[in-house]
Amino acid sequence: MGSQPHVLVVPFPAQGHVAPFMKFSHQIVDHGIKVTFVSPEFVHERLTTIMPTKSSIRLVPFPDGLEPGDDRNDTIKLTNSFLEAMPGHFKDLIEQINESDDERINCVITDGMVVPALEVAEKMGIKRAILCTAGPATLAIILCIPKLIQDGIIDTQGTPLKNELIWQSKEIPAWTSTKLPWSCPGDSNSQEFIFGLVFRMNHFVKQCNWLLCNSFYELDSLALSLIPEIMPVGPLLLANQSGSHIGSFWPEDSTCLSWLDKQPVGSVIYASFGSTSIFNQQQLDELALGLELIGQPFLWVVRSDIINEALSEFLSGFRTRIADRGRIVNWAPQEQVLAHPSTACFLSHCGWNSTMEGISMGVPFLCWPYFTDQFQNKSYICDVWKVGLGLNPDENGIITRHEINTKIKTLLFDDGIKRSALKLKEMAKKSVTKGGSSFKNFDSFIEQIKH
Repeated sequence: MGSQPHVLVVPFPAQGHVAPFMKFSHQIVDHGIKVTFVSPEFVHERLTTIMPTKSSIRLVPFPDGLEPGDDRNDTIKLTNSFLEAMPGHFKDLIEQINESDDERINCVITDGMVVPALEVAEKMGIKRAILCTAGPATLAIILCIPKLIQDGIIDTQGTPLKNELIWQSKEIPAWTSTKLPWSCPGDSNSQEFIFGLVFRMNHFVKQCNWLLCNSFYELDSLALSLIPEIMPVGPLLLANQSGSHIGSFWPEDSTCLSWLDKQPVGSVIYASFGSTSIFNQQQLDELALGLELIGQPFLWVVRSDIINEALSEFLSGFRTRIADRGRIVNWAPQEQVLAHPSTACFLSHCGWNSTMEGISMGVPFLCWPYFTDQFQNKSYICDVWKVGLGLNPDENGIITRHEINTKIKTLLFDDGIKRSALKLKEMAKKSVTKGGSSFKNFDSFIEQIKH
């Protein structure tokens, strides 16, 4: 065995998974672990354009399994094809690396949804770590899938058979059977696809050597207590040590930071809805007009992949109207924006990465969940941690400009929420510093990998 431990890191090929895995990879590289980061070609190409040229992480592309003329915009087809093609390539890569005694693979780290990587590692006798990119409450309900099926709450495709609340503990928010971690309202294909992945995860979570969560005990102790498999390491908050969103699929527009410098302290509304949320034109109009109505500076992220001709025309006119106090960018360096003293609140889809980043920076939330675990994350933000408010749609399912305007104004004047947000920020900071729970868990994991 070589002196330097070597791990293969294999995230699920989506922005919300790749980014925290890249962050974690940088953390373990800084502690003397060699990392080879495996991704399909379409992710690899994006990573190579945004990674520093002298990165100490080795990026390895795998074929996506599709033919040259196939549609790579079909996410389900693309991901399934990659996962089906993966086992042979993954086994070959490990065997090739293991030919050198100094390079041998000690461990495979994946997020549980890349089942082929876990299967190959298990067959080859290699240790396995699952890093869950969702919150502990989400992981706990995923581990309950067999019981939910047995109790007749969902069927074997994850579709709810009863509309009821699912209590895992009276101390934490209940799940609604129509808003589970695989729920995609109005998109049954995506729901079935996600459910299939998390259902297969169950076996491997219970068989892996380490289970890691992107969280910390002080924040989520009740949900964590529902996961006996969380030992022997436990949760660790993925701290971003580089100051930028490593692993982003889109180039960040860092000019927004100098714009933030010119805004009054605690005045800017930051609106960003992650890498997958999509709004129709009516909802986008209401959001834009809501931001305009407030009369305060705002920074709004509108991804380039959702901009069509009509939206482009709309945004052009809107930019002209709000040029003096609003800024629209395609993608932002989110953690730097959230850490900026000018930022007042975070209008968010409540994805788990964004939730952890907002909490770590002490920023109050205005919650607008889109699908999957985001509904439950909203419940935690508003009802358990009390660091935000939720937006409620009208009878047509639209969140109106008046709802946005009213809730943001309420949030900005709520000192109790601001105090709670700053308290959680301090807890997060303590967790990742020497002696803190995340610091100790991370140290423990590194030591176990090295020995």
